[in-house]
Amino acid sequence: MFCDIYKPDGTPYEKDTRYLLKQAVRAAKEKGLKVNIGPELEFYAFAKNEKGEATEMPIDQAGYMSVGPDDRGENLRRDICFALLDMGITPEASHHEQGPGQNEIDFHYGAPLSTADNTTTVKWAVRNLAETSGMHADFSPKPLRDQPGNGMHINLSARSSTGEDIMPQVIAGILSHIADMTAFLNTTPASYQRFGSYKAPRYISWSSENRSQLIRIPAAEGEYRRAELRSPDPICNPYIAYTLLIYAGLDGIRRCAELPASADINFYTASEDIRSQYKTLPATLADAKAAAKTSEFIVSSLPRIVVEYYTK
Repeated sequence: MFCDIYKPDGTPYEKDTRYLLKQAVRAAKEKGLKVNIGPELEFYAFAKNEKGEATEMPIDQAGYMSVGPDDRGENLRRDICFALLDMGITPEASHHEQGPGQNEIDFHYGAPLSTADNTTTVKWAVRNLAETSGMHADFSPKPLRDQPGNGMHINLSARSSTGEDIMPQVIAGILSHIADMTAFLNTTPASYQRFGSYKAPRYISWSSENRSQLIRIPAAEGEYRRAELRSPDPICNPYIAYTLLIYAGLDGIRRCAELPASADINFYTASEDIRSQYKTLPATLADAKAAAKTSEFIVSSLPRIVVEYYTK
């Protein structure tokens, strides 16, 4: 059940993050912008022991884009996709991810509020269907220390009613505020163990070249032209995440922010001399909280009580 939360006097509850996203969408609409968002959710499927308790044993040892018989999550992903269709959510792709027992479910992009609702629903459906299949679905950012972490890549597009190409300014706005937003996109200490390895970004950069970038521009045209932010993980609050991305994009447009040069390099193989030229995401949750506390952008985008909750 999705609902809006109000105080007894009829005013919106300040910690209702669904309401915060509605406000962000309204602000974008007032500027003549249409925003669409599509997330990619990664999770591990673990076996259960004889007591029905979750273990840290992946259901398979398959790798990226593997198929059966190595990929033992095929049936689970199929059941998930059919269940989502029954619930009115259109799955766009599903496949085995890089880690053993790791899977990805992508669903069709849409308006930010309905997409945030769908993000919540998908995670609930995955957990329940995994349980009924005798498995345990784990969305945490780093379930296995020596394996890839779980990400929630967020695909975002923004179109102006005037037909002007404002995506460069939107991306520039996100890049300029991403360090301050990280405490809300990556909310646990384990979240920061992902950064810098297994396709999880560390450096604040963008490019269409490879998946070591913070923001990647996929090779797509028309309605699928978008920017893919690769740092968030699946346990973040999607309502807050999408709210902050919209406001960051709006700020980039307001300032006519200039997009920095693309980083057409692979950060995993680049020399230290090259990597040192780029700023990095916060290295720890404490660093991320400190950045958020002192950020004028965060304070202007979220209620004080929400900022305090995430940075205490």
